[in-house]
Amino acid sequence: MSDAAFLVRPGNWQGLPAIALQLANGDSALIGLQGAQVLSWVSGGQERLFVSPRAAHDGHSPIRGGIPVCFPQFNQRGPLVKHGFVRSMSWSAEAEEARACGEDGTQLTLGLVDTAATRAVWPHAFEALLTVQLRPGALSVELAVHNRGAEALSFTAALHSYLRVAQVEQAALHGLEGLVYWDAAAAEADTHRSQTGAVSFGPETDRVYPRAAQGLQLQAAGRPWLRIAQDAAWSESVVWNPGAALCARLQDMAADSWQHMLCVEAAAIDTPVVLEPGRQWRAAQHLTAL
Repeated sequence: MSDAAFLVRPGNWQGLPAIALQLANGDSALIGLQGAQVLSWVSGGQERLFVSPRAAHDGHSPIRGGIPVCFPQFNQRGPLVKHGFVRSMSWSAEAEEARACGEDGTQLTLGLVDTAATRAVWPHAFEALLTVQLRPGALSVELAVHNRGAEALSFTAALHSYLRVAQVEQAALHGLEGLVYWDAAAAEADTHRSQTGAVSFGPETDRVYPRAAQGLQLQAAGRPWLRIAQDAAWSESVVWNPGAALCARLQDMAADSWQHMLCVEAAAIDTPVVLEPGRQWRAAQHLTAL
């Protein structure tokens, strides 16, 4: 017992090393060392994150679900492996490094530094830190990047949050009304549309919105489910659900997985972040159970 308010212990996820956090009220989180990936967040007795029942657990393939860290490249927008290389690497963390956060919360920081292998594909010296803060009814995840080299570096990044919903066709995402988004699922290339009303789901949804300063609210089956906020350093919000047809082609998703998940991602992708030597960039996503 690290503190009266919380419990920290080594854990595992499908045989992979992880660190478990639990608060006195029963809320919990599980963070895998591969990719510094949050794999579970239970609040109010309910799991709030989605992990595919067919996710890979071999220790090097990306794990489909939870909150993967995309860095230093988002998706295939560049020469690196899709979504960058850090989500498949082992980050460092010790359970003893968790510390109290306020009177009733805790936070844990995991770290990753460049290696000969990373410099072979991305020639920069960097340190990445992921801080997971667990409070009653709330989870915050912050990515920080420090340029440890002698030259400026540029990157794109995202917290690729997979949110659990009972039935995505009964879900609605509020807060993006009136924003012009890029529709990556449209048949016509470079399609931009203006959001009218709440975002609803059914067919494939793959959209990049400007960050909504007022935050977002996810409703499930007509009831509030999650409040989602992003720090100002994130410039975009990505909303993704594969729909039935694409989901059937994804080997690490079950045929009905698309019905039970929705990605709402904090992202910095349209304009890469440029970080001068010695400087640090940081940004968080904040999830609140409703």
